[in-house]
Amino acid sequence: MDTGGTAWLMISAALVLFMTPGLALFYGGMVKEKSVVSMMMLSFGALGLVAVLWILYGYNMSAVSGDSFFQFAGDPFSDFALTNLIQDSNATAGAAYGGTFAIITTALISGAIADRAKFGAWMLFAGIFSTFVYFPVAAWVWGGGWIMQLGAQLGFEGVEVIDYAGGTAVHINAGAAALALALVLGKRVGFGKGITQPHNVPLVLLGTAILWFGWFGFNVGAAWGDLEGTEFPGPGLLFINTIAAPAAGILGWIIVEKLRNGKATSIGAASGAIAGLVAITPACAVLTPGWALLLGLVSGVLCAFAIELKFKLGFDDSLDVVGLHLVGGLVGSIWPGLFAFNTGLFTGGGFEQLIVQLIASLGVLLYSFGVSFLVAWVIQKTIGFRVRHEDEVAGVDVVVHGETGYALSR
Repeated sequence: MDTGGTAWLMISAALVLFMTPGLALFYGGMVKEKSVVSMMMLSFGALGLVAVLWILYGYNMSAVSGDSFFQFAGDPFSDFALTNLIQDSNATAGAAYGGTFAIITTALISGAIADRAKFGAWMLFAGIFSTFVYFPVAAWVWGGGWIMQLGAQLGFEGVEVIDYAGGTAVHINAGAAALALALVLGKRVGFGKGITQPHNVPLVLLGTAILWFGWFGFNVGAAWGDLEGTEFPGPGLLFINTIAAPAAGILGWIIVEKLRNGKATSIGAASGAIAGLVAITPACAVLTPGWALLLGLVSGVLCAFAIELKFKLGFDDSLDVVGLHLVGGLVGSIWPGLFAFNTGLFTGGGFEQLIVQLIASLGVLLYSFGVSFLVAWVIQKTIGFRVRHEDEVAGVDVVVHGETGYALSR
């Protein structure tokens, strides 16, 4: 790889790393003012912990060593703390880039437990989740594991699961885990529509802007190699699709809001952009811009309806991780089975691409939900995952961190 490719990969890693502080702002602005520090610390705690685990052994686990269809993950101690990897600067940059994906995936989950989680319990969960869920799933999707081999194992010649930048490994993974945590921790005090209004809307919009900015590293960063002559047209397509889908997602969401409530909101526009970004993540390299626009519009509409499910079904996904990332991730992961050029059902292929997309999506969803639910349940039953009732009502910032987000009385 030339020096320009290495430089772009390192820039992309910085962009994706910047997404986690952006996520902290996005989530922090949505909670009540007495929980903003706690909410943002869940993201920063994940950043610190998962980065360390990735360097120590997570990168080693993210690729299987052979071609066994049933290999769970790589050997965590094959190159402990990346001692040997540093001899290859390109590989080291690739390891750094992969680590930023592990960080943001774990941080995304925290939005489901806003206003009521203990920080220490969250850190314990984050470490176990990254080790036993994210690192192996990354190996399945990108590191030679069963998802990468699925098409060949089913006898579908030339068909592979399409997950370019993380529809399964990142968004379905995080969304399923978020649902598990929401069920284990239970509902916030006074749960219902309008329980809390975002305390700082500009903070949410700033976080959204940073996330969108970082998403170019997320989607286009993996195009650091020469894609010309492969099944991918080139990085320019990834870039335009990362503009197209979230832009259409904004329109889809605010149209639903206008028809349903009579007003299009800024929080809705921000959520629509995220819905479009989530959906385009796995499919950014295999869709023409027209299909990317339609994907963004559909994901914005569907996610706008999906966030209402928590009130109908009675689970408290505080900041709509399930509605945005699980639903949006599923839509985006299934979409290539329909519209990926040459292999999609309506774009020259048959049912094979759709079948492998569905199997991969369902497999990650069930595994992530099952392990996350078990881990969270054990933590809740032992050290406790949820803060006391009175601390939740008072606001968790002072109780958990001894800080306040806004020292207005000084």
